[in-house]
Amino acid sequence: MTPPRRYKAVIAYDGTGFSGWQFQENALGIQQVVEEALEWLEGAKVRVYGSSRTDAGVHAKGFCAHFFLTKPIPPANLVRAMNTRLPGSVRVMRASYAKDGFDARLSAKGKEYRYNVYMADILPPHLYPYWVHCHRKLDVEAMRRAAAYFVGRHDFVSFAANPNRVLETTVRNVFSFDISRNGPRIVFKVRGDGFLYKQVRSMVGFLLSVGKGNERPEAVKELLEAAAPRTARVETAPSRGLFLWKVFY
Repeated sequence: MTPPRRYKAVIAYDGTGFSGWQFQENALGIQQVVEEALEWLEGAKVRVYGSSRTDAGVHAKGFCAHFFLTKPIPPANLVRAMNTRLPGSVRVMRASYAKDGFDARLSAKGKEYRYNVYMADILPPHLYPYWVHCHRKLDVEAMRRAAAYFVGRHDFVSFAANPNRVLETTVRNVFSFDISRNGPRIVFKVRGDGFLYKQVRSMVGFLLSVGKGNERPEAVKELLEAAAPRTARVETAPSRGLFLWKVFY
């Protein structure tokens, strides 16, 4: 019997209409459709291990996963074969053989997320699934000052939702948090060693409150130092604006 071989795959997906990455009994997750495509190729069930859990409606450009196959399928052929079985909203962008011990989640050194906001009177309808519309003028400089307070090692409990599971710690390290603007398009780009449940959307939601003048930039520092559970003061930005952009190894 051929011993199973470990593969690494980079997956992009439009999260609209999915319940997120994770397999769920009563909803459709991206993990399920990827495993079904691999089962068709392998002729047996295949477990796919993802780099993280993305929420319902969240998209990905560079989600990573690993899995094992006993059939000797070259990576290039695997990409083509999987994409013939996957829905058009899910694509395997590339695949490779993985080293022994590689784990899509545990081997990750960091992740980059991007969040899209469209600041104008009208949001073009073709952008609706991927951009969050803001009618009000945002103070981008104030948001940049506020975002700088997120950088570093902090307890982010004030900017995360309850994951309904026990966590060892709510301390995370944010490497950088940049905000760029090109006309009506504002992109929030954050990199860190890992993120709590809804942390990125909570941080962006609060930055939008700063941009609207409802909060001071310094309030980010105060909330981080308080390290108290999140309240209604920290809004969660809608899921459709969020992309898991890249996983670093």
